[in-house]
Amino acid sequence: MRRFLILIVLWVAGCAGITADDPTYRAFVAVAQDVEPVAEAECRKRNPNRNCDFELQLDMDPKAPANAFQSVDRSGRPLVIFTASMLESFRNPDEMAFVMSHEVAHHILGHLDQQRRNAVQGAVFLGELVSLEGGTPEEIANAQYVGAVVGARSYSKAFELEADALGTVITHLAGYRPSIGVQFFDAIPDPGDAFLGTHPANPDRILVVKKTIRKYGLN
Repeated sequence: MRRFLILIVLWVAGCAGITADDPTYRAFVAVAQDVEPVAEAECRKRNPNRNCDFELQLDMDPKAPANAFQSVDRSGRPLVIFTASMLESFRNPDEMAFVMSHEVAHHILGHLDQQRRNAVQGAVFLGELVSLEGGTPEEIANAQYVGAVVGARSYSKAFELEADALGTVITHLAGYRPSIGVQFFDAIPDPGDAFLGTHPANPDRILVVKKTIRKYGLN
């Protein structure tokens, strides 16, 4: 399975003209080789019935902003996708491993499923409320949309902090230093604590990582 994972990355990278000699590409492959089996083992331990066959991909579109995110394909296979700009933003393998571990943690913790359920509940609740008040079909549809957005974001900050904590442990188990990886938050803009924001403030995330490091005696 590890070989299949790397072949997928080679294929995606090759489409953009990236060679196996590129230092950034080699670093990504090396980190993926270390993180993926740890993530799979942790996933299977927590959720024996969940699809834990992670596939890590590179999006080499030069116009894509720096981003790393977790998704699933049509078969339910978990995907972790990095953009080229994101790879270029890492200053060392520890930061790359930390972000990669954070993203796989979202799948292990079932955050996408929870987010979808929250969105549906929010849409149903607000839609029914407007309907009971005599709203028009358009007003009900708008209410459902707003309810879905609010519902999806209701616990998004908590999900990020949970993924930070588990990602810290996975980073360590994969052979990297979360104490160095967490410094990635010093290099990216702080979203603050915006109402209905999708990410918590950077200091809050750093605190969770440091607490996890102390709790488990990590480095």
